[in-house]
Amino acid sequence: MSRTLIARTSAVVLLLMGCWVAYTQNQQAPPQLTLNKITDDLFEIVGDGGNVAVYVTSEGVILVDDKFEQDHAGIMEKVKSVTSQPVKYVLTTHHHSDHSGGNVGFIGTAQIISTANARTNIVEHKQPNSPASMTPAGVVFNKQCSVFLGGKEVRAEFFGRGHTNGDALIYFPALRTLHTGDLMANSSPLIDYTGGGSVVEWTRTLDEALKLDFDTVIPGHGKVTDKAGLLAYRNNVEKLRNRASGLIREGKSQEDVGKVMGSEFGWASNSLQMQWSLPGMMKELK
Repeated sequence: MSRTLIARTSAVVLLLMGCWVAYTQNQQAPPQLTLNKITDDLFEIVGDGGNVAVYVTSEGVILVDDKFEQDHAGIMEKVKSVTSQPVKYVLTTHHHSDHSGGNVGFIGTAQIISTANARTNIVEHKQPNSPASMTPAGVVFNKQCSVFLGGKEVRAEFFGRGHTNGDALIYFPALRTLHTGDLMANSSPLIDYTGGGSVVEWTRTLDEALKLDFDTVIPGHGKVTDKAGLLAYRNNVEKLRNRASGLIREGKSQEDVGKVMGSEFGWASNSLQMQWSLPGMMKELK
């Protein structure tokens, strides 16, 4: 065997070994989650997926969302750091796997609740490439559902379409706090048309939410904010819709509208907004 062939073979072996080490390290590294205190009995868990709310009562814990399946152990570790009470309820804001993928970890130990549409979206695999382990809620509602535990109330509300057709807003009346799911997420909306979303109805849905009595807002993604922050987000959705609608009326192509969404509203060229939202928005706003 020539020295050149030996050198090449060795290089390939080293490359494969390096790839394997990187792969196994990535597989073994747990997601990095952070627990933030909002009040004495309400916390949020952030990182690797949607924001999780943790409401501690004397009779158990109520969760809002549970991230991906891979985050279950990390979520439970954070919960156990603030209480010895078990998780009794999981309120799911919508069907996407970064918010409800962890449902599978609560089978048999907690009651999972969502809107009827969110359950249907999981059952019918409305999210492209969602994991086979996606677990729908065992209890559903159409308009409103309240959970009472340890003398505390959490209320789930469905006010209409927006991010999807099954978005629940989770309201903590005593704390004057609202978890929006992805009806508020980061700085710009993602409309999932496959999941029944609507940029036209989104603002109407938030208008109903804004009638509730609250100060603090936990968004689906991003930092905790307040009612003024939610109103500003609502107004940005309206601004985006009106801008896109005007361009479509002018006869602009999908590519042209996408460029404006990118330059004015921060939609990256490879983002889910461009993949999921833009084609459906072109049809809805015609």
